[in-house]
Amino acid sequence: MTPSGKIELMAPAGNFESLQAALDNGADSVYFGVEQLNMRARATINFTLEDLPEIAKRCKAQKVRTYLTLNTIIYDHDLYVVKTLVSKAKDAGITAVIASDQAVIASARAIGMEVHISTQLNVTNVETVKFYSLFADTIVLSRELSLRQVKKITEQIEKEQIKGPSGNLVEIEIFGHGALCMAVSGKCYLSLHSHNSSANRGACKQNCRKKYTVIDQESGFEIEIDNEYMMSPKDLCTLDFLDQVIDSGIKVLKLEGRGRAPEYVVMVTKTYREAIDSFYNGTFTKEKINQWMEDLSTVYNRGFWSGYYLGQKLGEWSANPGSNATQKKVYVGKGVHFFPKTNIAEFKIEAYDIKIGDKIMITGPTTGVQELVINEMLVNDNRLEKASKGDSCTLKLPFRVRNSDKLYKIVEQ
Repeated sequence: MTPSGKIELMAPAGNFESLQAALDNGADSVYFGVEQLNMRARATINFTLEDLPEIAKRCKAQKVRTYLTLNTIIYDHDLYVVKTLVSKAKDAGITAVIASDQAVIASARAIGMEVHISTQLNVTNVETVKFYSLFADTIVLSRELSLRQVKKITEQIEKEQIKGPSGNLVEIEIFGHGALCMAVSGKCYLSLHSHNSSANRGACKQNCRKKYTVIDQESGFEIEIDNEYMMSPKDLCTLDFLDQVIDSGIKVLKLEGRGRAPEYVVMVTKTYREAIDSFYNGTFTKEKINQWMEDLSTVYNRGFWSGYYLGQKLGEWSANPGSNATQKKVYVGKGVHFFPKTNIAEFKIEAYDIKIGDKIMITGPTTGVQELVINEMLVNDNRLEKASKGDSCTLKLPFRVRNSDKLYKIVEQ
């Protein structure tokens, strides 16, 4: 829970661009992986040990909490790496470690670092909450619970005054938005069986997102499953019943997406920030929900459903293998110079035309993600309507641009 009394909004950070996007768009906390030993080890670039001080510095400047995700299965040969990661995180001032293995929990507790229990441990009842309260101040519940079950747990925490090592009541965290796995809280073995690449070691090959043909082994009869990808769930979205989510008593709402693009982090964080604030100030309306849902549909998604929170027994499956986003970005060029006195940025156009009226996006590790519509520009020092491949283009911007920041055009799909 934040100092304001609102639930905490936790955003994903797969790289510095996404981290800055989360900070710029209202996240109360961010979570991230460092090198291996996290559940998105393959899906995103991840940070390095050397990045930890910079992550902590940027976040502390905005009073944003930082969580190191260290939640894979751990083997003996990983123990040195675990202790090193936890120690470096502590030294850098990272807030907490998200863990599922006792080795990680013990390493963090040994040096007095806050621990959060990962959803990988499948916590589904208050007695399990009591057990993990011996080690952790925040517990992420299993994704398969209904809001009614979640509320029962939070009420028992309050009633029985279940406290963590900090002396405060244990806080409950749930997933609020993003990709879902067909397996119970991500415990999947398909990728291991087919590619010797374990999802539980952060190396999922995404078998479930593919199309399959079912064959009757006795008769040889084949059925092509052509109407939906029956192992690929739609993305979780709780925005349209966020009032019920908050009423369940949770303290932290987690947005999934460390493997997704920075503009995804922008849109999802900004939208949920607006929705949470709207709930607390009494302006959470159907009209706003409709607009927010439309905004969310512009970035990567497999379609939306409410997960198991409202009591569904079966999943809702994707109709296609990729994204249903209504917009996409196309690479245009990169920054080559910025004139700070005039706030003019120069770009080298390398791939795609841009013109007056186009919506563009500029991204970079420090810049984050910035979007705007082109109102005027100079092309090769001339005031023109259009810039093409090979041209030098200058734009007056309300923010600073760094060399090699990337310039994209946003187009409808």
